[in-house]
Amino acid sequence: MVELTYDGNSLWVFVLLTIILGGGAAALTGRAIAATWRPWWRVIPLMLLIGAVVRFLYFALYGGTLLSLTHYAADTAVCLLCGLLGFRAKRASQMVTCYGWINEHVGLLTWRRKAASDGAETPESG
Repeated sequence: MVELTYDGNSLWVFVLLTIILGGGAAALTGRAIAATWRPWWRVIPLMLLIGAVVRFLYFALYGGTLLSLTHYAADTAVCLLCGLLGFRAKRASQMVTCYGWINEHVGLLTWRRKAASDGAETPESG
């Protein structure tokens, strides 16, 4: 497992490059995609690109292996997770902000419909 996460360098290099830099860029990218109301699957191709950038940074800064499929997959998986979390957090915020009369926050990543008020009845359709 350790061999998948970092390329012979210290664990701090993995934390700095993959989690902080790559994950931060991925989360901001996910938020930007959600801000323009695009679907979640639009995050995936960009995370593949950010994973390649992280792999290049390992190669350029610390002499890591550039063309390693296992290391690329691990870097991209971290970026994909951060990107989708950023997307979901922004989408939950959007749904509550834009449709506040219908939705309410449940947590950082989720929302739900507000309960109907006591005096109001929902009309039946049809």
